[in-house]
Amino acid sequence: MTHAVLRYVSHTIRHAPEGGVTYEAFCVAEGCGAESGAHDEQADAQDRALRHAGRTGHALFRRVFTDHARVTREA
Repeated sequence: MTHAVLRYVSHTIRHAPEGGVTYEAFCVAEGCGAESGAHDEQADAQDRALRHAGRTGHALFRRVFTDHARVTREA
């Protein structure tokens, strides 16, 4: 019979600046589907949403901010 020994080790997850952040905006007006695409700068995604709102009158957007995270084992 074999016995397993389980050892739990604490880890931490934090933003990894070297991975950067991407910004996106999605129009949620029914049937629209317009999106800004992924951008490295928040202002670029915002500008696309603002231009779309100005052209269409659509006022509600879903914003997505994606970062990279690094997991490290605690000592």
